[in-house]
Amino acid sequence: MPRKPLLALVGRPNVGKSTLFNRLAGERLAVTNPIPGTTRDRLHGETFWNGVQFRIVDTGGIEVYQPKGMRDENPLSEGSAEFVPLIRDQALIAIEQADIIVFVVDIRHGITAADEEIAEILRRSSKPVVIAANKADDLGINDDAVEFYALGLGEVVPCSAVHGVGVGDLLDAVVQALGPGDWQGAEIRDDDHLKIAVVGRPNAGKSTLINKLIGEERVIVSPVAGTTRDAIDTDITWHGQRVTLIDTAGIRRRGRIERGVEQFSVIRAMNAIERADVALLVIDAELGVTEQDEHIAGYVIEEYKSLAIVVNKWDSLEKDSNTLVEFTRSVRERLHFVPYAPLLFISALTGQRIHQVLETANRVFEARHFRIPTSELNRIMRDAVRRHPPPLRGTRRLRLYFASQVRTAPPVILFHVNDRRLIHFTYKRFLENRIRETHPFEGTPIRLSFRSSTSTAKKDGVQVTAARDAGGEDELDELIEDVQDVEYIDFTPGAHDDDVDTDGYYVGESDD
Repeated sequence: MPRKPLLALVGRPNVGKSTLFNRLAGERLAVTNPIPGTTRDRLHGETFWNGVQFRIVDTGGIEVYQPKGMRDENPLSEGSAEFVPLIRDQALIAIEQADIIVFVVDIRHGITAADEEIAEILRRSSKPVVIAANKADDLGINDDAVEFYALGLGEVVPCSAVHGVGVGDLLDAVVQALGPGDWQGAEIRDDDHLKIAVVGRPNAGKSTLINKLIGEERVIVSPVAGTTRDAIDTDITWHGQRVTLIDTAGIRRRGRIERGVEQFSVIRAMNAIERADVALLVIDAELGVTEQDEHIAGYVIEEYKSLAIVVNKWDSLEKDSNTLVEFTRSVRERLHFVPYAPLLFISALTGQRIHQVLETANRVFEARHFRIPTSELNRIMRDAVRRHPPPLRGTRRLRLYFASQVRTAPPVILFHVNDRRLIHFTYKRFLENRIRETHPFEGTPIRLSFRSSTSTAKKDGVQVTAARDAGGEDELDELIEDVQDVEYIDFTPGAHDDDVDTDGYYVGESDD
Protein backbone atom coordinates (compact mmCIF):
# COMPACT_ATOMS: atom_id res chain seq x y z
CA MET A 1 0.00 0.00 0.00
CA PRO A 2 1.48 3.40 -0.94
CA ARG A 3 2.51 5.65 1.91
CA LYS A 4 0.70 8.95 2.27
CA PRO A 5 3.20 11.83 2.33
CA LEU A 6 2.51 14.49 4.95
CA LEU A 7 2.07 18.03 3.65
CA ALA A 8 2.28 20.76 6.31
CA LEU A 9 0.76 24.20 5.80
CA VAL A 10 2.71 26.81 7.75
CA GLY A 11 2.79 30.58 7.85
CA ARG A 12 2.09 33.56 10.04
CA PRO A 13 -1.46 34.10 11.34
CA ASN A 14 -4.29 35.11 9.01
CA VAL A 15 -2.62 34.43 5.67
CA GLY A 16 -5.32 31.90 4.72
CA LYS A 17 -3.84 28.57 5.81
CA SER A 18 -7.14 27.21 7.12
CA THR A 19 -9.02 28.33 4.01
CA LEU A 20 -6.41 26.64 1.82
CA PHE A 21 -6.58 23.54 4.03
CA ASN A 22 -10.36 23.38 3.58
CA ARG A 23 -9.96 23.84 -0.17
CA LEU A 24 -7.43 21.00 -0.41
CA ALA A 25 -9.28 18.64 1.94
CA GLY A 26 -12.57 19.19 0.14
CA GLU A 27 -14.58 19.91 3.28
CA ARG A 28 -14.68 22.49 6.02
CA LEU A 29 -12.37 20.81 8.51
CA ALA A 30 -10.65 23.88 9.95
CA VAL A 31 -12.21 26.91 11.57
CA THR A 32 -11.60 29.96 9.37
CA ASN A 33 -11.96 33.41 10.83
CA PRO A 34 -10.38 36.83 10.17
CA ILE A 35 -9.08 36.75 13.75
CA PRO A 36 -5.39 35.74 13.73
CA GLY A 37 -4.64 32.78 15.96
CA THR A 38 -7.89 30.95 15.24
CA THR A 39 -6.20 27.68 14.22
CA ARG A 40 -4.73 26.50 17.49
CA ASP A 41 -3.95 22.83 16.77
CA ARG A 42 -2.65 20.82 13.85
CA LEU A 43 -5.61 19.59 11.81
CA HIS A 44 -5.33 16.57 9.55
CA GLY A 45 -7.12 15.97 6.25
CA GLU A 46 -6.42 14.22 2.97
CA THR A 47 -6.38 15.00 -0.74
CA PHE A 48 -5.53 13.05 -3.90
CA TRP A 49 -3.59 14.57 -6.80
CA ASN A 50 -1.67 13.13 -9.75
CA GLY A 51 -1.48 9.62 -8.29
CA VAL A 52 -0.44 10.74 -4.82
CA GLN A 53 -2.73 10.76 -1.79
CA PHE A 54 -1.54 13.36 0.70
CA ARG A 55 -2.17 13.76 4.36
CA ILE A 56 -2.49 17.48 4.99
CA VAL A 57 -1.83 19.20 8.29
CA ASP A 58 -2.88 22.76 9.11
CA THR A 59 -0.92 24.51 11.85
CA GLY A 60 -1.37 27.57 13.98
CA GLY A 61 0.38 30.66 12.71
CA ILE A 62 3.97 31.26 13.81
CA GLU A 63 4.32 34.77 15.18
CA VAL A 64 5.39 36.57 18.33
CA TYR A 65 2.47 38.05 20.24
CA GLN A 66 2.51 41.81 20.65
CA PRO A 67 1.03 43.11 23.92
CA LYS A 68 -1.45 45.97 24.22
CA GLY A 69 0.00 49.28 23.12
CA MET A 70 2.34 47.59 20.64
CA ARG A 71 -0.15 45.76 18.42
CA ASP A 72 0.11 45.83 14.65
CA GLU A 73 -2.89 45.98 12.33
CA ASN A 74 -3.53 42.24 12.71
CA PRO A 75 -3.40 41.50 16.47
CA LEU A 76 -4.20 38.13 17.94
CA SER A 77 -7.71 37.91 19.33
CA GLU A 78 -8.22 38.68 23.00
CA GLY A 79 -7.52 35.59 25.05
CA SER A 80 -5.19 33.99 22.51
CA ALA A 81 -1.90 35.35 23.85
CA GLU A 82 -1.39 32.36 26.13
CA PHE A 83 -1.49 30.03 23.15
CA VAL A 84 1.22 31.68 21.04
CA PRO A 85 4.16 29.60 22.38
CA LEU A 86 2.01 26.47 22.16
CA ILE A 87 0.94 27.26 18.59
CA ARG A 88 4.56 27.82 17.64
CA ASP A 89 5.59 24.50 19.19
CA GLN A 90 2.80 22.70 17.34
CA ALA A 91 3.88 24.24 14.03
CA LEU A 92 7.49 23.22 14.60
CA ILE A 93 6.41 19.64 15.36
CA ALA A 94 4.40 19.61 12.12
CA ILE A 95 7.41 20.85 10.17
CA GLU A 96 9.58 18.12 11.68
CA GLN A 97 7.06 15.41 10.75
CA ALA A 98 6.25 16.67 7.24
CA ASP A 99 7.54 15.27 3.95
CA ILE A 100 6.91 18.59 2.21
CA ILE A 101 5.94 22.06 3.40
CA VAL A 102 3.65 24.63 1.80
CA PHE A 103 4.64 28.04 3.13
CA VAL A 104 1.55 30.25 2.89
CA VAL A 105 2.11 33.99 2.51
CA ASP A 106 -0.13 36.97 1.74
CA ILE A 107 0.65 38.29 -1.75
CA ARG A 108 -1.05 41.59 -0.94
CA HIS A 109 1.24 42.42 1.98
CA GLY A 110 4.50 41.22 0.48
CA ILE A 111 7.34 39.86 2.63
CA THR A 112 7.00 40.70 6.32
CA ALA A 113 9.47 40.28 9.17
CA ALA A 114 7.44 37.29 10.37
CA ASP A 115 7.70 35.71 6.90
CA GLU A 116 11.48 36.09 6.98
CA GLU A 117 11.66 34.51 10.43
CA ILE A 118 9.57 31.53 9.30
CA ALA A 119 11.65 31.20 6.13
CA GLU A 120 14.77 30.90 8.29
CA ILE A 121 13.12 28.07 10.27
CA LEU A 122 12.14 26.30 7.04
CA ARG A 123 15.62 26.58 5.56
CA ARG A 124 17.03 24.87 8.65
CA SER A 125 14.51 22.03 8.28
CA SER A 126 16.01 20.91 4.93
CA LYS A 127 12.51 19.88 3.80
CA PRO A 128 11.23 20.65 0.27
CA VAL A 129 9.16 23.84 0.33
CA VAL A 130 6.61 25.34 -2.06
CA ILE A 131 5.44 28.90 -1.41
CA ALA A 132 1.72 29.56 -1.83
CA ALA A 133 1.30 33.28 -2.55
CA ASN A 134 -2.28 33.35 -1.32
CA LYS A 135 -5.05 35.94 -1.73
CA ALA A 136 -4.19 36.46 -5.41
CA ASP A 137 -7.86 37.16 -6.05
CA ASP A 138 -7.00 39.72 -8.72
CA LEU A 139 -4.94 38.41 -11.64
CA GLY A 140 -3.32 41.82 -11.84
CA ILE A 141 -1.27 41.18 -8.71
CA ASN A 142 0.09 37.77 -9.73
CA ASP A 143 3.35 39.36 -10.82
CA ASP A 144 3.88 40.46 -7.21
CA ALA A 145 4.51 36.81 -6.32
CA VAL A 146 8.01 37.09 -7.79
CA GLU A 147 9.07 39.00 -4.67
CA PHE A 148 8.83 35.83 -2.57
CA TYR A 149 11.62 34.11 -4.51
CA ALA A 150 13.89 36.32 -2.40
CA LEU A 151 13.17 34.02 0.54
CA GLY A 152 15.27 31.38 -1.22
CA LEU A 153 12.99 28.44 -0.52
CA GLY A 154 11.56 27.10 -3.76
CA GLU A 155 8.77 27.44 -6.31
CA VAL A 156 6.32 30.31 -5.74
CA VAL A 157 2.72 29.75 -6.90
CA PRO A 158 0.15 32.57 -6.80
CA CYS A 159 -3.28 31.29 -5.77
CA SER A 160 -6.59 32.15 -4.17
CA ALA A 161 -7.76 29.67 -1.55
CA VAL A 162 -11.15 31.37 -1.37
CA HIS A 163 -11.90 31.03 -5.08
CA GLY A 164 -9.76 27.96 -5.86
CA VAL A 165 -7.71 29.80 -8.48
CA GLY A 166 -4.20 28.38 -8.86
CA VAL A 167 -4.73 25.54 -6.36
CA GLY A 168 -4.21 22.93 -9.08
CA ASP A 169 -0.93 24.62 -10.05
CA LEU A 170 0.06 24.58 -6.38
CA LEU A 171 -0.54 20.82 -6.11
CA ASP A 172 1.37 20.24 -9.35
CA ALA A 173 4.33 22.06 -7.81
CA VAL A 174 4.00 20.02 -4.60
CA VAL A 175 4.05 16.69 -6.46
CA GLN A 176 7.04 17.83 -8.50
CA ALA A 177 8.91 19.00 -5.39
CA LEU A 178 8.22 15.67 -3.66
CA GLY A 179 9.81 13.70 -6.44
CA PRO A 180 9.60 9.89 -6.67
CA GLY A 181 8.93 7.95 -3.50
CA ASP A 182 6.94 5.18 -1.86
CA TRP A 183 3.78 7.29 -1.95
CA GLN A 184 2.87 6.88 -5.60
CA GLY A 185 -0.02 4.55 -6.38
CA ALA A 186 -3.78 4.26 -6.50
CA GLU A 187 -6.11 6.23 -4.29
CA ILE A 188 -6.38 4.67 -0.86
CA ARG A 189 -9.84 3.95 0.50
CA ASP A 190 -10.63 4.12 4.19
CA ASP A 191 -11.48 0.78 5.79
CA ASP A 192 -14.06 -0.02 8.41
CA HIS A 193 -12.02 0.47 11.56
CA LEU A 194 -12.77 1.73 15.05
CA LYS A 195 -13.37 5.48 15.16
CA ILE A 196 -13.66 7.07 18.60
CA ALA A 197 -14.98 10.58 19.27
CA VAL A 198 -13.74 11.99 22.56
CA VAL A 199 -16.46 14.39 23.73
CA GLY A 200 -17.39 16.32 26.83
CA ARG A 201 -17.60 19.69 28.47
CA PRO A 202 -14.69 22.12 28.07
CA ASN A 203 -11.64 21.38 30.21
CA ALA A 204 -12.76 17.89 31.21
CA GLY A 205 -9.38 16.52 30.11
CA LYS A 206 -10.14 15.21 26.62
CA SER A 207 -6.90 16.37 25.01
CA THR A 208 -4.82 15.11 27.94
CA LEU A 209 -6.49 11.73 27.56
CA ILE A 210 -5.70 11.54 23.85
CA ASN A 211 -2.12 12.65 24.41
CA LYS A 212 -1.70 9.86 26.96
CA LEU A 213 -3.17 7.32 24.53
CA ILE A 214 -0.98 8.31 21.60
CA GLY A 215 2.14 9.18 23.58
CA GLU A 216 2.68 12.43 21.70
CA GLU A 217 1.56 15.98 22.37
CA ARG A 218 -0.29 16.54 19.12
CA VAL A 219 -3.22 18.28 20.77
CA ILE A 220 -2.63 21.50 22.70
CA VAL A 221 -3.24 21.00 26.42
CA SER A 222 -4.07 24.10 28.46
CA PRO A 223 -6.08 24.80 31.61
CA VAL A 224 -8.25 27.27 29.68
CA ALA A 225 -11.69 25.86 28.84
CA GLY A 226 -12.38 25.62 25.11
CA THR A 227 -8.76 25.15 24.01
CA THR A 228 -9.52 22.48 21.41
CA ARG A 229 -11.57 24.38 18.87
CA ASP A 230 -11.62 21.85 16.05
CA ALA A 231 -12.15 18.11 15.82
CA ILE A 232 -8.77 16.52 15.20
CA ASP A 233 -8.18 13.00 13.89
CA THR A 234 -5.26 10.92 15.13
CA ASP A 235 -4.60 7.42 13.79
CA ILE A 236 -2.90 4.96 16.12
CA THR A 237 -2.26 1.22 16.01
CA TRP A 238 -3.63 -0.71 18.98
CA HIS A 239 -3.03 -4.46 19.23
CA GLY A 240 -2.39 -4.57 15.49
CA GLN A 241 -5.56 -2.76 14.47
CA ARG A 242 -6.11 0.79 13.29
CA VAL A 243 -7.95 3.15 15.62
CA THR A 244 -8.87 6.77 14.88
CA LEU A 245 -9.16 9.12 17.86
CA ILE A 246 -11.21 12.26 17.27
CA ASP A 247 -10.64 15.07 19.76
CA THR A 248 -13.45 17.62 19.77
CA ALA A 249 -14.16 21.04 21.13
CA GLY A 250 -15.82 20.93 24.53
CA ILE A 251 -19.55 21.17 23.91
CA ARG A 252 -21.11 24.07 25.80
CA ARG A 253 -24.66 25.16 26.36
CA ARG A 254 -25.82 26.88 23.18
CA GLY A 255 -26.41 30.19 24.94
CA ARG A 256 -22.78 30.31 26.06
CA ILE A 257 -21.28 29.72 22.65
CA GLU A 258 -19.69 32.87 21.30
CA ARG A 259 -20.38 33.67 17.68
CA GLY A 260 -17.93 32.50 15.06
CA VAL A 261 -15.17 30.22 16.24
CA GLU A 262 -16.88 28.52 19.20
CA GLN A 263 -20.20 28.13 17.38
CA PHE A 264 -18.69 26.36 14.40
CA SER A 265 -16.49 24.24 16.65
CA VAL A 266 -19.56 22.81 18.40
CA ILE A 267 -21.03 21.90 15.01
CA ARG A 268 -17.72 20.20 14.18
CA ALA A 269 -17.87 18.27 17.46
CA MET A 270 -21.36 17.06 16.66
CA ASN A 271 -20.22 16.09 13.17
CA ALA A 272 -17.40 14.12 14.79
CA ILE A 273 -19.94 12.21 16.87
CA GLU A 274 -21.92 11.47 13.72
CA ARG A 275 -18.95 9.90 11.92
CA ALA A 276 -17.63 7.99 14.94
CA ASP A 277 -18.52 4.47 16.03
CA VAL A 278 -17.95 4.99 19.73
CA ALA A 279 -18.13 8.18 21.78
CA LEU A 280 -16.12 8.54 24.98
CA LEU A 281 -17.97 10.99 27.21
CA VAL A 282 -15.30 12.50 29.46
CA ILE A 283 -16.69 13.72 32.78
CA ASP A 284 -14.76 15.89 35.23
CA ALA A 285 -14.71 14.02 38.55
CA GLU A 286 -14.41 17.31 40.40
CA LEU A 287 -17.72 18.52 38.95
CA GLY A 288 -19.62 15.26 38.56
CA VAL A 289 -22.29 14.81 35.91
CA THR A 290 -23.68 18.15 34.80
CA GLU A 291 -26.72 19.08 32.77
CA GLN A 292 -24.46 19.60 29.80
CA ASP A 293 -23.05 16.07 30.16
CA GLU A 294 -26.63 14.80 30.01
CA HIS A 295 -27.22 16.75 26.79
CA ILE A 296 -24.06 15.38 25.21
CA ALA A 297 -24.96 11.79 26.11
CA GLY A 298 -28.43 12.41 24.73
CA TYR A 299 -27.00 13.60 21.43
CA VAL A 300 -24.77 10.53 21.18
CA ILE A 301 -27.78 8.25 21.64
CA GLU A 302 -29.92 10.29 19.24
CA GLU A 303 -27.30 9.47 16.61
CA TYR A 304 -27.39 5.77 17.63
CA LYS A 305 -23.69 5.83 18.48
CA SER A 306 -22.12 3.60 21.09
CA LEU A 307 -21.08 5.22 24.35
CA ALA A 308 -18.61 4.74 27.18
CA ILE A 309 -18.49 7.09 30.17
CA VAL A 310 -15.00 8.10 31.30
CA VAL A 311 -14.73 9.82 34.67
CA ASN A 312 -11.45 11.74 34.49
CA LYS A 313 -9.37 13.40 37.24
CA TRP A 314 -10.33 10.58 39.62
CA ASP A 315 -6.98 11.05 41.38
CA SER A 316 -7.94 14.59 42.43
CA LEU A 317 -10.78 13.47 44.74
CA GLU A 318 -10.41 12.72 48.41
CA LYS A 319 -11.92 9.27 48.82
CA ASP A 320 -13.28 6.96 51.45
CA SER A 321 -14.77 3.48 51.24
CA ASN A 322 -18.06 4.83 49.87
CA THR A 323 -16.75 7.29 47.27
CA LEU A 324 -16.78 4.90 44.31
CA VAL A 325 -20.21 3.50 45.14
CA GLU A 326 -21.77 6.92 45.69
CA PHE A 327 -20.21 8.43 42.57
CA THR A 328 -21.34 5.47 40.47
CA ARG A 329 -24.87 5.82 41.83
CA SER A 330 -24.86 9.54 41.03
CA VAL A 331 -23.67 8.95 37.45
CA ARG A 332 -26.24 6.23 36.85
CA GLU A 333 -29.03 8.42 38.21
CA ARG A 334 -28.12 11.44 36.10
CA LEU A 335 -27.50 9.32 32.98
CA HIS A 336 -30.32 6.88 33.64
CA PHE A 337 -31.20 6.70 29.93
CA VAL A 338 -27.89 4.94 29.11
CA PRO A 339 -27.71 2.21 31.76
CA TYR A 340 -25.84 -0.02 29.30
CA ALA A 341 -22.87 2.37 28.95
CA PRO A 342 -19.70 1.11 30.69
CA LEU A 343 -18.26 3.40 33.35
CA LEU A 344 -14.51 3.99 33.79
CA PHE A 345 -12.64 5.93 36.48
CA ILE A 346 -9.27 7.19 35.27
CA SER A 347 -6.67 9.90 35.53
CA ALA A 348 -5.43 11.00 32.12
CA LEU A 349 -2.74 13.08 33.83
CA THR A 350 -1.17 10.23 35.83
CA GLY A 351 -2.17 7.38 33.51
CA GLN A 352 -4.27 5.66 36.18
CA ARG A 353 -6.32 2.87 34.50
CA ILE A 354 -5.58 4.44 31.11
CA HIS A 355 -5.19 0.98 29.56
CA GLN A 356 -8.88 0.33 30.16
CA VAL A 357 -9.99 3.10 27.80
CA LEU A 358 -9.15 1.48 24.45
CA GLU A 359 -9.95 -1.97 25.80
CA THR A 360 -13.45 -0.79 26.67
CA ALA A 361 -13.93 1.14 23.43
CA ASN A 362 -12.95 -1.92 21.40
CA ARG A 363 -15.26 -4.15 23.41
CA VAL A 364 -18.13 -1.74 22.80
CA PHE A 365 -17.21 -1.60 19.10
CA GLU A 366 -17.44 -5.39 18.86
CA ALA A 367 -20.82 -5.36 20.63
CA ARG A 368 -21.99 -2.76 18.13
CA HIS A 369 -21.31 -5.21 15.30
CA PHE A 370 -22.73 -8.30 16.99
CA ARG A 371 -25.64 -10.10 15.30
CA ILE A 372 -28.05 -12.40 17.14
CA PRO A 373 -29.00 -15.54 15.18
CA THR A 374 -32.65 -15.31 14.21
CA SER A 375 -33.59 -18.60 15.86
CA GLU A 376 -32.09 -17.47 19.15
CA LEU A 377 -33.74 -14.07 18.92
CA ASN A 378 -37.16 -15.63 18.41
CA ARG A 379 -36.63 -17.97 21.34
CA ILE A 380 -35.86 -14.92 23.48
CA MET A 381 -39.01 -13.19 22.29
CA ARG A 382 -41.16 -16.28 22.83
CA ASP A 383 -39.93 -16.52 26.42
CA ALA A 384 -40.53 -12.80 26.92
CA VAL A 385 -44.14 -13.07 25.72
CA ARG A 386 -44.72 -16.05 28.00
CA ARG A 387 -43.38 -14.14 30.97
CA HIS A 388 -45.26 -10.96 30.20
CA PRO A 389 -47.90 -10.99 27.42
CA PRO A 390 -48.52 -7.67 25.63
CA PRO A 391 -51.16 -5.57 27.39
CA LEU A 392 -54.55 -4.84 25.85
CA ARG A 393 -54.98 -1.55 24.03
CA GLY A 394 -58.70 -1.08 24.25
CA THR A 395 -60.13 -4.39 23.09
CA ARG A 396 -57.11 -5.44 21.04
CA ARG A 397 -53.83 -7.07 21.96
CA LEU A 398 -50.48 -6.83 20.19
CA ARG A 399 -49.33 -10.08 18.57
CA LEU A 400 -45.66 -10.58 17.74
CA TYR A 401 -45.18 -12.89 14.76
CA PHE A 402 -41.49 -12.87 13.95
CA ALA A 403 -38.29 -11.03 14.88
CA SER A 404 -34.99 -10.68 13.03
CA GLN A 405 -31.91 -8.53 13.44
CA VAL A 406 -31.70 -6.77 10.09
CA ARG A 407 -28.73 -4.50 10.74
CA THR A 408 -25.65 -4.02 12.87
CA ALA A 409 -23.80 -0.85 13.85
CA PRO A 410 -26.19 0.00 15.39
CA PRO A 411 -28.19 -3.19 15.88
CA VAL A 412 -31.73 -2.98 14.48
CA ILE A 413 -34.33 -5.58 15.49
CA LEU A 414 -37.33 -5.78 13.17
CA PHE A 415 -40.59 -7.21 14.53
CA HIS A 416 -43.52 -8.30 12.39
CA VAL A 417 -46.70 -7.67 14.39
CA ASN A 418 -50.43 -7.64 13.77
CA ASP A 419 -50.69 -3.86 14.22
CA ARG A 420 -47.76 -1.67 15.17
CA ARG A 421 -50.13 0.95 16.58
CA LEU A 422 -50.73 -1.42 19.52
CA ILE A 423 -47.12 -1.26 20.73
CA HIS A 424 -46.66 0.75 23.93
CA PHE A 425 -43.31 2.30 24.81
CA THR A 426 -43.24 0.41 28.12
CA TYR A 427 -43.58 -2.93 26.34
CA LYS A 428 -40.98 -1.87 23.81
CA ARG A 429 -38.61 -1.17 26.70
CA PHE A 430 -39.51 -4.56 28.22
CA LEU A 431 -38.54 -6.33 24.98
CA GLU A 432 -35.23 -4.48 24.82
CA ASN A 433 -34.46 -5.42 28.42
CA ARG A 434 -35.17 -9.08 27.66
CA ILE A 435 -32.75 -8.94 24.72
CA ARG A 436 -30.06 -7.34 26.88
CA GLU A 437 -30.43 -10.04 29.53
CA THR A 438 -28.74 -12.53 27.18
CA HIS A 439 -26.95 -10.15 24.79
CA PRO A 440 -26.01 -6.96 26.66
CA PHE A 441 -24.82 -5.01 23.57
CA GLU A 442 -22.49 -3.15 25.92
CA GLY A 443 -22.48 0.60 25.36
CA THR A 444 -24.69 0.28 22.30
CA PRO A 445 -28.25 1.49 21.70
CA ILE A 446 -30.63 -1.05 20.18
CA ARG A 447 -33.22 0.13 17.70
CA LEU A 448 -36.50 -1.79 17.78
CA SER A 449 -38.63 -1.40 14.65
CA PHE A 450 -42.17 -2.72 14.20
CA ARG A 451 -43.99 -3.53 10.96
CA SER A 452 -47.69 -4.25 10.67
CA SER A 453 -48.14 -7.47 8.69
CA THR A 454 -50.74 -9.79 7.22
CA SER A 455 -50.23 -13.51 6.63
CA THR A 456 -50.78 -15.07 3.24
CA ALA A 457 -51.57 -18.77 3.54
CA LYS A 458 -49.35 -21.11 1.56
CA LYS A 459 -49.39 -24.84 1.09
CA ASP A 460 -46.10 -25.24 2.94
CA GLY A 461 -46.57 -22.51 5.50
CA VAL A 462 -47.51 -18.90 5.99
CA GLN A 463 -45.52 -16.06 4.49
CA VAL A 464 -45.01 -12.88 6.46
CA THR A 465 -45.42 -9.79 4.29
CA ALA A 466 -45.56 -6.10 5.02
CA ALA A 467 -49.18 -5.06 4.65
CA ARG A 468 -49.45 -1.52 5.87
CA ASP A 469 -47.33 1.14 7.47
CA ALA A 470 -48.81 2.97 10.41
CA GLY A 471 -46.23 5.72 9.99
CA GLY A 472 -42.44 6.18 10.27
CA GLU A 473 -39.54 3.74 9.77
CA ASP A 474 -39.56 4.38 6.01
CA GLU A 475 -35.79 3.95 5.91
CA LEU A 476 -36.19 0.29 6.90
CA ASP A 477 -38.51 -0.62 4.02
CA GLU A 478 -35.77 -2.23 1.98
CA LEU A 479 -34.73 -4.35 4.95
CA ILE A 480 -38.07 -6.14 4.97
CA GLU A 481 -36.92 -8.11 1.94
CA ASP A 482 -34.34 -9.82 4.15
CA VAL A 483 -37.04 -11.55 6.20
CA GLN A 484 -40.10 -11.71 3.93
CA ASP A 485 -39.59 -15.31 2.84
CA VAL A 486 -39.19 -16.86 6.28
CA GLU A 487 -41.84 -19.16 7.68
CA TYR A 488 -44.48 -17.57 9.91
CA ILE A 489 -43.69 -17.72 13.61
CA ASP A 490 -46.27 -16.91 16.29
CA PHE A 491 -45.05 -16.26 19.82
CA THR A 492 -48.23 -17.74 21.29
CA PRO A 493 -47.11 -20.13 24.07
CA GLY A 494 -46.67 -23.64 22.68
CA ALA A 495 -46.88 -22.65 19.03
CA HIS A 496 -44.24 -23.83 16.54
CA ASP A 497 -41.93 -25.33 19.16
CA ASP A 498 -40.73 -27.91 16.63
CA ASP A 499 -40.24 -25.58 13.67
CA VAL A 500 -36.48 -25.32 14.02
CA ASP A 501 -34.09 -26.69 11.44
CA THR A 502 -31.11 -28.80 12.49
CA ASP A 503 -28.70 -25.94 11.84
CA GLY A 504 -30.37 -23.75 14.45
CA TYR A 505 -32.20 -21.52 11.98
CA TYR A 506 -35.90 -21.50 11.28
CA VAL A 507 -37.29 -23.53 8.40
CA GLY A 508 -37.19 -21.51 5.21
CA GLU A 509 -34.69 -18.95 6.51
CA SER A 510 -31.47 -18.46 4.61
CA ASP A 511 -28.44 -19.53 6.61
CA ASP A 512 -26.69 -16.38 5.35
